[in-house]
Amino acid sequence: MTTAHGDFYAASEDDTAKLAADLASATTSQLAKGVIIYLQGDLGAGKTTFSRYFIRAFGHSGNVKSPTYTLVEPYELGKLTLYHFDLYRLGDPEELEFMGIRDYFDTNQICLIEWPQNGGQCLAPADLVISIESNGTGRRFSVNAESQTGQAILQQCKRI
Repeated sequence: MTTAHGDFYAASEDDTAKLAADLASATTSQLAKGVIIYLQGDLGAGKTTFSRYFIRAFGHSGNVKSPTYTLVEPYELGKLTLYHFDLYRLGDPEELEFMGIRDYFDTNQICLIEWPQNGGQCLAPADLVISIESNGTGRRFSVNAESQTGQAILQQCKRI
């Protein structure tokens, strides 16, 4: 499989919201397979901000809180369940096994996973890996498709 790649520069939070909405829209065609998205970047890079806009693009109108202490926040959005993980404070990847992590990787579900490197081998492979870098004037989003599902999403994304 050839890896597809795209870059996007967000000069403002509004630009981040537009990218998140575009990726969410492109993701809808792949829901029957389930979608796993890894979000990588330093503290303050914008992973949670991107997640907030991505979740809202699926129709969630309430608060989107960071799951830093709970590890996961579920969002029931019609027939779709979206799970937002933040593994920053994860002490040991085995904790994910105790919470039944494999049950989250299913059809009609999206898993957004911040700090995936802390999950070790307990995580399912990503369909998309989004690396975010802050450079003081904005954010650079580098998006890599790691599966056929990820490639299909990137092909439909208008901003990348």
